[in-house]
Amino acid sequence: MSDLQEHPSADRCEPSPRCGPVAELFPAREVPLGGVRGVFVERVLPQRDLPTVGAWCFFDHFGSPTVTKTGAPPNIDPHPHIGLQTVTWPFTGRIRHRDSVGSDVEIHPGQLNLMTSGRGIAHSEYYAEDAPASHGLQLWIALPGNATGVDPHFEQHRELPVYRAEGIEAVVLIGSLAGHTSPARAYTPIVGADVRLEPGAAVTLPLAPGFEHAVLLVEGDVRVAGTELTPGPLLYLGTDRDELRLSSSGGAHFLLIGGEPFGEELVMWWNFVGRSHEEIVAARNDWEGRDVTRFPDIAGHSPQQRIPAPPLPALHLKPRKRRVGAERS
Repeated sequence: MSDLQEHPSADRCEPSPRCGPVAELFPAREVPLGGVRGVFVERVLPQRDLPTVGAWCFFDHFGSPTVTKTGAPPNIDPHPHIGLQTVTWPFTGRIRHRDSVGSDVEIHPGQLNLMTSGRGIAHSEYYAEDAPASHGLQLWIALPGNATGVDPHFEQHRELPVYRAEGIEAVVLIGSLAGHTSPARAYTPIVGADVRLEPGAAVTLPLAPGFEHAVLLVEGDVRVAGTELTPGPLLYLGTDRDELRLSSSGGAHFLLIGGEPFGEELVMWWNFVGRSHEEIVAARNDWEGRDVTRFPDIAGHSPQQRIPAPPLPALHLKPRKRRVGAERS
């Protein structure tokens, strides 16, 4: 799910501080996708006081049971990205992904789509009408400065490693968890895992203590490090945890994200992740100017299907201060 708001905010995201273990809840906000009329998602990243968790900088829950339903499919026409990786993880439905590096694939539940934009890529996402209603997650990972110029590329992973212990099963989407490492290519130390707890489970999940972590409950009930969590908000757990105590009475399904605190300033606007206002302006100009060396056409789409970029804000970006855990740092 891309950021297709008609008037996206423009913010500078400051580097993540190390803050030690915390338990901070950040509410989901319902966001209409301006380029796709009648489609809504629940967004938990970025937050005003929490722009990133590790290199994770954007987190949408689409097709959530609590989001506004209008019956409109969340099809998204060609649009651009720079400076990031998109992670698409569906629970139900099927998604056809096409992009400007020649990919044309269908993704099914249990399969990971990972698209790395590098300097620039364009893609589209369409949902199969003969499949169940789409429900899943899409996240962005910010590329570090030394990787923003990599050649754009696409990966689909149909087999992913699974951590299993009594009462718990965790599919490792990207990065490493408890000695299990995903084949998906990562450019920073990171973890993303789809975790399920059995009813009555009480388990301890090993973590990398140098990472910061957060949890989003998709369904069920779970107690995470002493905090009761309900579906919807993001629970930020801070840093310096080498394990996570989890329990559930009726069973739970949640996503765990984490990584080394991201030490670079980011400027995020529309579908672009950059380092400066000028970089964002240049990317927008290249998209609007149909620079096919940076954003080639996508096979099967006409140029008229390209989603136009929103107008840029009149002023340069202002810093967004990260306040989470400040009192505990």
